[in-house]
Amino acid sequence: MQANIHDRDALLAVSPTALSFYARTAGWRRHEPYRTHSDTYIGEGLPEIILPRTERLGDYASVVAELIEVFAQAMQQDELSVYRSLVTTDRDLIRLRAGESPDGSVTINDGVNLIAGARDMLLAVACSLRETKAVYRAGANRSATDLLERVRLGQTDQGSFVVTLLTPVVPPPMPELFPDNTDQDAPIERRLTLRLMDALTAAQQATERTAAGEENAFGASVESGVSANLCEALEKIIGSFPTLDVSASWAQTRPAKEPQRAVRFGRADAPLLREAARLFRERAPKPDVRLQGYVQRLTRAEDEADGTIQLRAFVGEDQTPRSVTALLERQDYEKVVQAHKNQASVVLSGDLERMGQRWRLLNPQLKGVLRNDETDS
Repeated sequence: MQANIHDRDALLAVSPTALSFYARTAGWRRHEPYRTHSDTYIGEGLPEIILPRTERLGDYASVVAELIEVFAQAMQQDELSVYRSLVTTDRDLIRLRAGESPDGSVTINDGVNLIAGARDMLLAVACSLRETKAVYRAGANRSATDLLERVRLGQTDQGSFVVTLLTPVVPPPMPELFPDNTDQDAPIERRLTLRLMDALTAAQQATERTAAGEENAFGASVESGVSANLCEALEKIIGSFPTLDVSASWAQTRPAKEPQRAVRFGRADAPLLREAARLFRERAPKPDVRLQGYVQRLTRAEDEADGTIQLRAFVGEDQTPRSVTALLERQDYEKVVQAHKNQASVVLSGDLERMGQRWRLLNPQLKGVLRNDETDS
């Protein structure tokens, strides 16, 4: 059955690079320039075509629709198949395959969780491209959210329930300019896919090692991109299905050394991922915390300007009194020394970090000293 593509946004998703690569693969070759922004292509037994070099043409979507029709007739395929080939030619393709069901469908709630979890999974990995951390404030990471704005949701596959994600267009290698170009120097669009598969592999291996009794398997996986955000995204997905397979295949315009990578999770992994996420968040520094308490101890070496204090303050949701250490700069430290002499409480702000049973305040700043009557009020 012939399927025609008319959706403008869908047509605009096909890049000029994809059109050129498809044409050359199908037997066309570049012949000569045509006007300012296009080229003519010819091939034995094939009609002459004009391919745009840029999508910044007023009628670009119409041009793509006409080329898809020509490609379909020349290759004796339906237009939908040609479109799918074009839209994935210069993008890495990520597939999330839910466990088998009798008719290849899932409940609407499970389907929503699968797509939402896929987005959160990719966002967590995008955050790790810039900085490796156990917990991310993902919504505040502008570069990661901007990158995800360029990820497209592809067609689901027949025969099982598969969500496909198309990364942003991966620029082709340029050996004439950079002859030693490798995956380590790859553009961020390719590094996103590579990082995703590295992080998923590390998370899957951490679940296996944790189940075998290893205590710090997840902690050791943070450098590979595993975070509380990633664990929560995976737990959201796999809790609903017997298995989850995630695979990545590379853009044809920028092939990788290995043809495909795949990772499998099972339902038994969900509790381990949930607990890992909880511990990651529990032990991660809590940003912009404000503490009030009395100084218990003051320590400063003779040749140092800065000094360390130990503050007795209420910490956590249950407001349990804890000892918190903080390294203060000279000016703040001297004010705290005077407050201690006056038996006054102090107010500090910073990022609160838990280290085992101990607490410390990172980047501390003295916000004020309270007299006894102010403390009582």
